[in-house]
Amino acid sequence: MKFSEHWLRSIVDPSLTSAELAHLLTMAGLEVEGHDRVASDFEGVVVGHVTAVQPHPNAQRLHLCTVDIGTESLQIVCGAPNVRCGMKVACALVGAQLPTATIAKAKVRGVESSGMLCSARELGLGEDHDGILELGDDAQPGSDVRRYLDLDDFVLTLKLTPNRGDCLSIKGLAREVAALTGAQPQWPGIRAVPAHIDERVAVHLQAGDACPRYCGRVLRALDAKARTPAWMVRRLERGGVRSISAVVDITNYVMLELGQPLHAFDLDRLHGDVIVRFATPGERLRLLNGRELDLAAAHLVISDSAGPLGLAGVMGGETSGVSLDTKAVFLESAFFAPYAVAQVARGLELSSDASHRFE
Repeated sequence: MKFSEHWLRSIVDPSLTSAELAHLLTMAGLEVEGHDRVASDFEGVVVGHVTAVQPHPNAQRLHLCTVDIGTESLQIVCGAPNVRCGMKVACALVGAQLPTATIAKAKVRGVESSGMLCSARELGLGEDHDGILELGDDAQPGSDVRRYLDLDDFVLTLKLTPNRGDCLSIKGLAREVAALTGAQPQWPGIRAVPAHIDERVAVHLQAGDACPRYCGRVLRALDAKARTPAWMVRRLERGGVRSISAVVDITNYVMLELGQPLHAFDLDRLHGDVIVRFATPGERLRLLNGRELDLAAAHLVISDSAGPLGLAGVMGGETSGVSLDTKAVFLESAFFAPYAVAQVARGLELSSDASHRFE
C-alpha cells in the first residue's frame, strides 16, 4: 500500500515529523518499508507564463521566449519542441539551485538568456526530457513550483499483513493514526447527489452468496475527454496508480480514499439487464489488459444478455470498457465475497488493486 503523506495529513495531522509518523506506524504493526521524498531538492524555480515565442535569430532549433514571472518578464532561450505561447511552465531563475546545476545568466548563440524553462528530469521529477514540464492553467505566475506541485510530500509504502485490510485506504489509515495519536480527523464530506434522470438498469443477483450486494447508477452527459485535475493525478501516482482518463481516475481515487473499488461500464455498450452470476464453461472474455480468458464454472462474472462483461471484483472486460468517446456510464459499487474473488484472481494468476481489497 503506497500513499501520499500529505493526503493522509489533509484528514488527520498529528504533531509528528514525517520520520516519527513512519516509526509510529511500524511500531503499531503497519510496517513502513518505504519512506521516500517525491522530488529532489531544488530552489529558485517559479511558475512562468510564456507570453511570446519567436525564432532565435542565430539558431534554427532554438526559440526566444518572453516569460512572465509575476513581477517582471524575462527573455529566455529555449530549445524544447513543445514550448508555445500561453503555456504555464517551471521557470528556473538566475541563481536557482537544481539537482544537477546552478542557473546563471548566459548568452546562447549571441542572445542573452535570463533563466531556464525546465523539463521534468531537470527538476528530478522523472526521466521525461522530451520537452519542458507543462503546468496547469491554475498556476499563478511567480508562485513557487515546489508548493504548486506539492513536492515536499513523502510517499510511504506499507507492508500490510492480511488481517489489516482496513488500512488499504486513506480513510482507514487516518482512523488508525487518529487512534494512535489522539489527533482529531477531519473527514471529507460525502453528500448525497439526487438523481436528475429517471433511468435505471435492472440488476439480477444469481450468485447471492458470492455477491450479496450490488449497486449501480446511470450517469449521462459525460465529457470523458475532460482533463483529470492535476492534484488528483498527483495523489493517484503517489498511490501507485497511473492516470488513465477522468472517468477511470475518479473510480480509482475513490478506491484509494475509501477502500471501495468501483467500476464504470460504458452504458451504450451494454445489452439489457446486468446479471451477477457464475460463468458457463465455454464462455470467453477479453479483459481490459487484452488477455483472452476461457471461463470456468468457478469464475464469478458480471454479465448482460450478450455475455460476460468482466470478472467480478478483479477486472472489467474490453467490450464494455469506457473510452474517451463514452457519453454515459453505469457505475458499479458492490460487495464481492473474499473467497469468490481470491479463487479467480489466484487461479488465473491475475491480481489487481480491486481484487487485493476485495480479498
